[in-house]
Amino acid sequence: MSAALVLGSVALFFFTVTRGALIARGVGKVFFGVLPRADGHVYPIYSNMRLIRLVDFQPIIAAILLFQYDRLVSTITQRLRRSELRGQPVLITSCAFGNVMPRVVKAALGAGASEVQIIDIIENELLNAQRKLQPYAGRLVFHQQDANTLQLPDASVAANVLFFLLHELPHELKGQVLKEAVRVLAPGGTLYLAEFHKPDPWVLRTLSWAYFKVFEPLGLALWSTHDPLRQLEAMGGLHCERRTLFFGNFQVITATKLRA
Repeated sequence: MSAALVLGSVALFFFTVTRGALIARGVGKVFFGVLPRADGHVYPIYSNMRLIRLVDFQPIIAAILLFQYDRLVSTITQRLRRSELRGQPVLITSCAFGNVMPRVVKAALGAGASEVQIIDIIENELLNAQRKLQPYAGRLVFHQQDANTLQLPDASVAANVLFFLLHELPHELKGQVLKEAVRVLAPGGTLYLAEFHKPDPWVLRTLSWAYFKVFEPLGLALWSTHDPLRQLEAMGGLHCERRTLFFGNFQVITATKLRA
C-alpha cells in the first residue's frame, strides 16, 4: 500500500506539472479568452525555477528514461569527440535535464569547437544551464530563442544537438524545428537527435503507449506520422542513420548535411 501510494503521488505530481497544466491552459483559452503564448506548449516543469531545481536530479532523469540516459548521451558524445570541429561553433537546441549538456559541451570543446551556443525559449532553462556549465563559461553563448524560428545564420554551426525535444512539441512545430535545425548546419555538419521510438516487444510497446497517452500524447506521432528519420530524409541533402536502444524504445538519429 505504501509503495502504491508513493507511485501514485509521483504520477500525480508529474501529470500536474506536465499534461495537466496544458489542459488547464486550454480551459483558460476556451472559457476565459486567455491568449496563447509562444511558449504555451512548454510544461511548467521546464519553466518554473523551483520545479526545475526539484526535478533536474540525475537519478530521477535516469529513471524516467528507463536508465538508458547514459547510453543515449554517450552515443552522441562519442561521435562528437571523433568529429572535425576545429574552430567551428556547435549548437545545443533547447536545454535538457541531467548531465547531457555538460557532457556535450566537454566533447565538443575537446574536439576543437570554437564555442558552444545554447538556445532555449525559456529564460529559466538558460539560467539553469549556466549554473551547470560554469566551468566552461568563457566558451559558451546563450540565446533566448524559439527552436522553430532560430535567429542564427544559415550554415553557421558544425553540429547541432536536440535531446528529447520533439516529443513535447505540437505536431505543426515538429517538422519546422527539424527544418531549422538542418538550416543552420554547415555542409558536412551533423544533427544529433535523441528521442523516444516505437518499442519492438509488444509488452513494452503497450506500456509506452499508455505512458504517452497519459503524460505525453504528442509523442505518439513519432511512431508514425512524424517519424523524425522520415522527415529528415524527405528534406534531401542529408545522410541519415538511426540507432535504436533498449528493445527499440529509444533512438539516436544522426543526419549529416552533404557537401555540394
